[in-house]
Amino acid sequence: MTVSADAAQQPGATETDVLRRRLPPVAELVVISVALMLSGGVYLGAHLPHPPPLAPVVGTLAAGGALTLVALGILGRIRPFAWDRFFLVVRWALVAYVVIAGILGFVFVYDGTKGATLAVLILTLVVFAIDVPVVIAFTVARYQETGQPG
Repeated sequence: MTVSADAAQQPGATETDVLRRRLPPVAELVVISVALMLSGGVYLGAHLPHPPPLAPVVGTLAAGGALTLVALGILGRIRPFAWDRFFLVVRWALVAYVVIAGILGFVFVYDGTKGATLAVLILTLVVFAIDVPVVIAFTVARYQETGQPG
């Protein structure tokens, strides 16, 4: 079963129809995940250089990661969708955010963060580096006219 929007997504739809089409809450789920990743990162950063309690951050990481997976699953089922535009935007945004996450990871390593704390921080950065490009690309592609359905 594919997630399909209303008839506004059919070829030949007007600009107003493209603006009115209803899509699943992909952006909303990813933004909640970003908020969880930022909350967890700030919580960990506030405790450094001392070892922080990891349970709250592992919870935010698990919840944010699950939301990201759900959003990606829903996104993959949208038909029709401007996939060419989505992949164009997500590719370049992903390059930028991998660099940003890499620099932040380097800062934590250089600062002497070790063990489980470093692992949780790196995983948080990975989810963050996936979330932001996906929400940017989805937001761009959702307002593009689609070609053929399917």
